[in-house]
Amino acid sequence: MTLNYKKLSRKTRLFKTFTGFNQDEFDRIFKKINEGYETYEKERLNRKDRKRAIGAGRKFKLQLRERFLMLLVYYRLYITYTLAGFLFDVDQSTIYRNIRHLEALVKECIPLPEKIQERVERIRDVDELFEILPEMEAFVDATEQEIPRPKDKQKNKEYYSGKKKRHTIKTQIATNKDGLIVHRSKSVEGKKHDYTLFKEQPPPIPEDIESYVDMGYLGIEKDFPEMNVRIPHKKPKGGELSEAQKEYNRNLRKKRVIVEHSICRMKKYEIFGSKFRNRYERYDTMTSIVGGFVNFRIMNFCASIPTK
Repeated sequence: MTLNYKKLSRKTRLFKTFTGFNQDEFDRIFKKINEGYETYEKERLNRKDRKRAIGAGRKFKLQLRERFLMLLVYYRLYITYTLAGFLFDVDQSTIYRNIRHLEALVKECIPLPEKIQERVERIRDVDELFEILPEMEAFVDATEQEIPRPKDKQKNKEYYSGKKKRHTIKTQIATNKDGLIVHRSKSVEGKKHDYTLFKEQPPPIPEDIESYVDMGYLGIEKDFPEMNVRIPHKKPKGGELSEAQKEYNRNLRKKRVIVEHSICRMKKYEIFGSKFRNRYERYDTMTSIVGGFVNFRIMNFCASIPTK
């Protein structure tokens, strides 16, 4: 039985499980995709490096809505191209071609972390600052995703994470108090320490904002004195933390759970949560789209968050 929008929309729970969105959210994103598709296709077909004449090449077997559904199912469940082809009654190469074709347009229609970051970097007044970073707080953390063991000897060493005891790829994110992802770093090899990644790609958080981090960022107060950082107290060697310090650390953990929840939301998309099987050069594009999907849902629940 071929999977399509009409059939899946009759199963409310399955629809959300397969796509990550309820039907209303799906329709809202698809409306933007549908509105921008004609312009997107004209630009794609008229690009300078195109080798074929306009009108040449294979036609898309599936309608635009079914192709967007296919992309969501692939990102959410991270099934193989073979299984996806069986579900949508197309061959494996069609699955790959359809997903690659739509990714650039989807990125234009969702609130990617990069778009939010650009707004943070352009903040000019207090009202806009409170709009994007309510309560003047930001939360930073890094996350790792398992990858297949690299065949290259050097990459094998670089991507081995001593923390996870496996080969991984690492990404840093920063969120506001609602969990909105306002920064996503470019991915790096799993061997790299969280704080090293932070120093190489610091999130553009304004000085007045309180930035919450964990013990992996020891040294941040010294290296970034201009930042308003909140970091847990480290237990002294051979000593104990005071009750006040323990209480401070507990309160900090309660605050920081926001960024962990956002990472958890991203990992519900198996393309980010399970072992990554695609080419590494596709990683940042795919994880950026996942971040945009998460941001879209958060914006849908938090009416106060700007959608532009």
